[in-house]
Amino acid sequence: MAKKKEDKIPKCEQQLLDGLEIVKQHPLFGRLRITTSNVPKSRLGKNCPAKTSSSGVVYLNKDCDKTPKEWAYIIAHCMLHISFGHFDADRMPGYWQQINDKKQSWVNDYVPELWNMACDIFITKFLADIKFGSTDINMNLLSLYGSASSELKIYEQLVERNISADSNVFGTAGEFSDMLGVEEPVTYRYGKNSHITDFAYALADSVRSVIDKAGDQSGKHSGLKTKMEKAAEWFINHYPLLGGIATGFRIIETRSRSDLNDIEVAAVNVVDGEIYVNPAAGLTLEEWKFVLAHEYLHAGLQHHARRNGRDPYLWNIACDFVINGWLNEMQIGIMPQNGLMFDELLKNQSAEEIYDRLIGEIRKNSKLMTFRGYGKGDIIDKGWSPDKGGATTLDDFCKSALRAGLEYHTSTSRGYIPAGLIEEIKALSMPPVPWDVELAKWFDTWFAPLEKHRSYARPSRRQSSTPDIPRPSWIKADIPDQSRTYAVIIDTSGSMSPTLIGKALGAAASYSVAKDVPYVRVVFCDAQAYDIGYVAPEDIAGRVVVKGRGGTVLQPAVDLLENAKDFPKNGPILIITDAGIEPDLKVHHEHAFLIPDGARLPFRPKGKVFYFK
Repeated sequence: MAKKKEDKIPKCEQQLLDGLEIVKQHPLFGRLRITTSNVPKSRLGKNCPAKTSSSGVVYLNKDCDKTPKEWAYIIAHCMLHISFGHFDADRMPGYWQQINDKKQSWVNDYVPELWNMACDIFITKFLADIKFGSTDINMNLLSLYGSASSELKIYEQLVERNISADSNVFGTAGEFSDMLGVEEPVTYRYGKNSHITDFAYALADSVRSVIDKAGDQSGKHSGLKTKMEKAAEWFINHYPLLGGIATGFRIIETRSRSDLNDIEVAAVNVVDGEIYVNPAAGLTLEEWKFVLAHEYLHAGLQHHARRNGRDPYLWNIACDFVINGWLNEMQIGIMPQNGLMFDELLKNQSAEEIYDRLIGEIRKNSKLMTFRGYGKGDIIDKGWSPDKGGATTLDDFCKSALRAGLEYHTSTSRGYIPAGLIEEIKALSMPPVPWDVELAKWFDTWFAPLEKHRSYARPSRRQSSTPDIPRPSWIKADIPDQSRTYAVIIDTSGSMSPTLIGKALGAAASYSVAKDVPYVRVVFCDAQAYDIGYVAPEDIAGRVVVKGRGGTVLQPAVDLLENAKDFPKNGPILIITDAGIEPDLKVHHEHAFLIPDGARLPFRPKGKVFYFK
């Protein structure tokens, strides 16, 4: 007799099982005791992957076609609804009140679908921070609501902005709500939700396991901890703001590496996730706490990535002044005497503002001392680039760790944090606004949309089909062309590549058309100005012939426009350049610069600066 073929598991169900395995192997989610149930599509709907019930069960559609990583993301999302207590009455907006011993009702307004959306957004932000699983959610959407620190605050934002729950793309049930029973909250007769407590223990255990693994990478440990290791451990155990970052960096003593003999006290290498310390510096435990906090903030605040063409050493010094001022206010450890940039007069100033002051006396400030030594910055960023995969991953870890630390630090009232530091951490938590979006906003300030109105002077095209019924046509407001124009100065020096010019001109042309700008004044300039005159926006990027290609002096072009009788006195000017221009450029009209990402203007600009890639 022929042997019966073993029953094969359907492809979709196998992918679901593989996703469950990914969750079980994870150091955090694998510790959560939450029941999952694989059900057919008839229970949830064909296009609904999963839902979470208020009873604590996660229902998974075994007929839904998702990759294992996508399933891992969906399962973790559902588990977090339960672990974060999203069905609990004491966590929901409004509260449940007993009436006449039997009936219950909400005391204030409550929209279940919006609460579901707020919880989905909060979970999406959490999973994005820890880089778990795979999802097709557009993370730029998260920036619309991601600044809020809790589900309740996100819910309040949604209500305030009159957001429709139909726009929820963050859940696991497609177009449906993914929280079953969200209309009626859960109350607990004895104590609180045990799932919340289990999650807290699981989170602590997972962090501890990562720390133990990192500390035992060499396979050997003497058991005797140095002052530097004790200082790092103090942050992990007692200071949540910087504890997350501390887990991601290795402490390496300079005597163990021959290439680190130029470090007097300490330095940080964000690319490799290492902090180099010199035990011969003779610092106390409290002084090492200050030094490590200093280096952690360099990494967490992305100082290596925010330089944008500035002088590396002076930028390092400017960041040192800011960080040391904050640490002094926060009273973390004790300030060491060596390598300390501190000045009370610079309090509440940003690193960018301090840099602009330092650059004015570059010779005087070029030999100041950092924790690395005289004339040397303690930010080691060799090998870093915005496109470097490993470095970018570590950058994301630093940002998310710092933000999570801030939220826990403030929620538990663990100590004072300066307002300037809070603002920087919150700014890092949000995705950067693309340069073309910023440029579009600049156009919006100058060219408001033209309102349309109906007029019988120009009949509608539908008039011919019904000649007996007069039909007006929509026409735009009649505004003089000269009131809706601006000028573009294009640096055509040899250092500007055709690709660079084309990309910048293309953006300017597209926004001009979108804002109903009829004509744009175009001036090319290298060592002298070439006035092209007024050009239709659609002709800027395509049919304009670039002249010049000599040196770089833009003042003649600016003077030409500001003295031109046919250019409006309040007309804005957009200057497209690679920033290799004269340091004394003077522009009196409202203006903005469009320069390549990483370039740096040789002066402090008065107008907006947009960095394009």
